[in-house]
Amino acid sequence: MSKSRIVLEWFQIAFGLLVFSFGVHLTIFANIGVAPWDCLGMGIAAHTPLNYGLAMTVTSVIILFIDLAMRERIGFGTIIDALLTGNFVQFFNDLNPLAPNQNMLVGVALMLVGFVFMAVGMWIYMRAAQGCGPRDALLVGLGKRFPKVPIGVVQIVLWVAVTAVGWLLGGPVGVGTLLSAFVAGAVTQLVYQALHFEPRDVVHRDVFEVSRALAERS
Repeated sequence: MSKSRIVLEWFQIAFGLLVFSFGVHLTIFANIGVAPWDCLGMGIAAHTPLNYGLAMTVTSVIILFIDLAMRERIGFGTIIDALLTGNFVQFFNDLNPLAPNQNMLVGVALMLVGFVFMAVGMWIYMRAAQGCGPRDALLVGLGKRFPKVPIGVVQIVLWVAVTAVGWLLGGPVGVGTLLSAFVAGAVTQLVYQALHFEPRDVVHRDVFEVSRALAERS
């Protein structure tokens, strides 16, 4: 594993997150309710001096420390995800000159297109094999601690809890929230099938493995 390849993978991760974040922006611009974690980020932003992007970054960093406490494998991709994704979404939110969508059917279409961009972004990001996102690591960690509970059930409980907190803080909940919970996964699977990509086949390298490779003399 060459140092130049590792650095190129970091750029690949950042580009994948940029594509993913544009997809998240479209789901927010759809204005029919947002995904659970975005709901939480917007709820936090409504009660703090932070904008959405910074609120999501702070949330992701906190989750990153929880992942570490649960001894989950953390890669440089996980760290880059925590630091960049929320701010990338905020960038697109600030850049968009259009008024929020007011049509339900257009909103659903924007949501579905957003899911496609998110799936493509994750495909680009995960192919670098430098760790999954902080929230994915959290889900895996929780799943390990409740081995008798199907991981899908753990995910739903986590999403319900996150959405509830976000809603109580004033985050937008609506049809888009349900689409995010029950349709986004199906869209992602279709995109992965079209790209002939199986995420479970990716062998991720953690921070220590990559750091050792960087420390080796050429």
